[in-house]
Amino acid sequence: MITTDLTPGSPCWLDLGAPDVRASAAFYGAVLGWEYEPMGEAEDFEGGMFKKDGKTVAGLGKLTEEGARSAWMIYYTVTDADAAKQAVEGAGGTVRVAPMDLDDWGRMAQFSDPLGGQFAVWQPGKNAGFELADETGSLSWTELYTSDAGAAKEFYGSVFGWQYSDMAMPGGEGTYTLITPAGQPEERMQGGLMELPKENLALAGGRPYWHPVFNVDDCDAAVAKVTESGGSVQMGPADAEGVGRLAVCLDPSDADFVVLKPVTPS
Repeated sequence: MITTDLTPGSPCWLDLGAPDVRASAAFYGAVLGWEYEPMGEAEDFEGGMFKKDGKTVAGLGKLTEEGARSAWMIYYTVTDADAAKQAVEGAGGTVRVAPMDLDDWGRMAQFSDPLGGQFAVWQPGKNAGFELADETGSLSWTELYTSDAGAAKEFYGSVFGWQYSDMAMPGGEGTYTLITPAGQPEERMQGGLMELPKENLALAGGRPYWHPVFNVDDCDAAVAKVTESGGSVQMGPADAEGVGRLAVCLDPSDADFVVLKPVTPS
């Protein structure tokens, strides 16, 4: 589970780069019940926060990077963003955005893993990250699709010290690797990674990519809202034994995410 007790190596924030901020705000409001609060007072200011039940769950901003696809960026807590940069480079990754201070909120940096999967780190200042997790309408899991699971495990393990455990996919469809932050018990498991052929990674041009999983009360109802609001469905809704009912979705700008109605503990 993902919590707001943001231990090093755990997800602490995510934001969406979108070509049309207002359209994205309306879409996620319809699908996840989020409220969008612009950070600037100017009517044309294109950046702000998503909130659920008054608590901050994610950020939204204008996609400005030339040639970039609209996508969710997941941030992981670190104690030292500059040390994380050194670890990334030492493990064969690259720096997309060098460590920088965001006023006194904290220090951030964005990176790519050796195969091109993009992620970010956050060194907390007065802001630790999101205020709601593992609840309806908030982040509950993170997932990496990659063409080389072994290389991904080695890279992210060296950067974050993550602990891994492998499980067989149903129907003999390969192996799914579960991720737990360093030194944490299994109940703090926060995500997974799975290996797919490059042709199945067309969304990111054959490169690996991370996506968020959001909890919902009703997966089928959420999927109906996705399609009604101009999004599409890549997979599902389908039942995953021991996990819940889920669907892999795309918003109107093709940013990918998953909606999940988790199983109720017996």
